[in-house]
Amino acid sequence: MHRIYEYRHLVTEEEIDGLGHVNNVVYLKWLQDAAVAHSTANGWSARRYRELKIGWVARSHYIEYLQPAFVGQEIIVQTWISTLQKVKSLRKYQIVRPLDSELLVKAETNWAFVNYENLTPRRIPEEVLACFAVIPEQEEPR
Repeated sequence: MHRIYEYRHLVTEEEIDGLGHVNNVVYLKWLQDAAVAHSTANGWSARRYRELKIGWVARSHYIEYLQPAFVGQEIIVQTWISTLQKVKSLRKYQIVRPLDSELLVKAETNWAFVNYENLTPRRIPEEVLACFAVIPEQEEPR
């Protein structure tokens, strides 16, 4: 089980905006990519969720941009589960630049667990809960 998952990425030219740094929308994509990779690493791929007709949908995102990233730089998205409740979960993230250990972004996403056939909330199954550790605030990376 991956408690705190690290998703590595090299910034591409296509991710750069007119100001010469990574476009703010790209950061949201990285968050989603990291969440999916973390879930997959813990045994719950998008395909598995689709086959069972259950899974996660985003309810809200919060992103705080602290420093820009530029083409050619490596970034690491660290992600972990902060809370798991009956039908929802709070996933947190931080994006760091390993070159200088600079914190670029702090973010979180509120996820709801749903039945994919009718998009109604559904209790998170025990088999899903068992695959994810909850990281208390005092144990979060800094």
